[in-house]
Amino acid sequence: MHGLADTLVAIVAHVQAQLQGLRDDETQTPLKPGGWSRKEILGHLIDSASNNHQRFVRLTLHETVDLPGYEQAKWVKIQSYNDRPWCELLWFWTTYNEHLAHLIETVPQAALRHTCRIGGSEPVTLEFLMRDYVRHLQHHIRTL
Repeated sequence: MHGLADTLVAIVAHVQAQLQGLRDDETQTPLKPGGWSRKEILGHLIDSASNNHQRFVRLTLHETVDLPGYEQAKWVKIQSYNDRPWCELLWFWTTYNEHLAHLIETVPQAALRHTCRIGGSEPVTLEFLMRDYVRHLQHHIRTL
């Protein structure tokens, strides 16, 4: 999983460098009618990091786990990301993902086969979740 961890670190460094110069007023406006602002997209990515952090640790500790789903729109709304300074959101997202890369890199090989159900879905492995997390991140950063 070293390669995946390295990929995540590289993505985060690139995105952080690209986005650090944006001003608050540039990041508060929805990117399309009815859509999220850059702050809300980054907030969603923080929520994704938070949810996946829990999944990664719990699945490392246990062979099977049942976990709740994630109501993304409600999480973003409740946390009022548009009211937070852009530089703080970017710092938090960057740091959280650097920690997740460390976790991905150090997870025991045997734990990668542990499985979970999320919100009653079909079981997936820890390895799948880790790879899917990075794919999901790449999908959203294209919109920033």
